[in-house]
Amino acid sequence: MQRYEDKKVVIIGGTSGMGLATAKMLVDRGARVLVTGRSPAGLESAQKELGTDAFVVSSDARSLADIDALASRVKTEFDTFDLLFVNAGFSIQAPLGSITEAVYDEMFNLNAKGPFFAVQKLAPLITRGGSVVLTTSIANVKGMPGIATYGAAKAALRAFARVLAAELLPREIRVNAVSPGPIDTPIIEKVFGDTAAQTREQMSSMVPMKRFGTSDEIAKAVLFLAFDATFTTGAELPVDGGWSQL
Repeated sequence: MQRYEDKKVVIIGGTSGMGLATAKMLVDRGARVLVTGRSPAGLESAQKELGTDAFVVSSDARSLADIDALASRVKTEFDTFDLLFVNAGFSIQAPLGSITEAVYDEMFNLNAKGPFFAVQKLAPLITRGGSVVLTTSIANVKGMPGIATYGAAKAALRAFARVLAAELLPREIRVNAVSPGPIDTPIIEKVFGDTAAQTREQMSSMVPMKRFGTSDEIAKAVLFLAFDATFTTGAELPVDGGWSQL
């Protein structure tokens, strides 16, 4: 029997990077997985990578209507499930003077509001003793110039992890967060564009371990929190090469 053969998992933001790596690890170990994303190209690519053992669903993590539709789809495909990994998120680089209301709203809608309502709508389908893992960020504990609204939204998500953990205790559902530092994913190029290589070098020099992490390292942390850390809830696990700790 493969380790996760009896597990059903929903990953919001699972068509690339850390979410896709987690999905692949689960599928390879026998789980049934449903992942969401927005980009048609990303959805198609993820389906090819994950194969027929996974459901790849178009869903906007910022849209409450899409979250409602996702809950219905999960109910149809899985009835109940064991792990909700809320991973969708994105950072817009903007110094204080250039932050607009639209940027502010985008950061909170995607990184805090969407995840909160995803847990609200999907928690009733999680099996007793199941798990929720949220993706926060070291930006919620470090004052990093240019990402004020992103860091604040991730800090809100960290607070949600504690409160949701307390509220879901009666159903023995654990809620924890994984907090990535610099991780080698395509989002680096998307955010930083032509300065991506320079940014990689600069950030690597600031990490005590002097390198970027990998998506697989995040996936291992997620699966630890989800299935192995059975006496842990309300916690945040940094996976950042020591950047937030040393």
